[in-house]
Amino acid sequence: MFSAAVRLSLSGVRSLTRTKPGCQALLASRWYSHGKQETDEEFDARWVTYFNKPDIDAWELRKGMNTLVGYDLVPEPKILEAALRACRRLDDLASAVRILEAVKDKAGSHKDIYPYVIQELRPVLDELGISTPEELGLDKV
Repeated sequence: MFSAAVRLSLSGVRSLTRTKPGCQALLASRWYSHGKQETDEEFDARWVTYFNKPDIDAWELRKGMNTLVGYDLVPEPKILEAALRACRRLDDLASAVRILEAVKDKAGSHKDIYPYVIQELRPVLDELGISTPEELGLDKV
């Protein structure tokens, strides 16, 4: 029994010390810059078009906002305007307020971004009858 264990362990050590690999596969190289770079204007236009779809449903709205918030940026006011108008078409006030909360969260420590976005969106918010989280008292909760 002991001799069988020694023999198996020696064959295992021999297989570990082989210097020549049994399989020589080609290494795959990656080309990271092979695609067309999207400009800021194209990015904004793509998202405005997405939220302006007349047949957008609540799931698509949430998925779009989730994807947009996942990017390392604060969305432009024109994208947010299209998203808020989609919320109004869906009669979804909760999602509209959550969008504004997400923008405030994405602005993070940059205290001048959120007031700028609200300033740019103020006419749209008034037109659609959407209150900011601060006006609803949600910033104190």
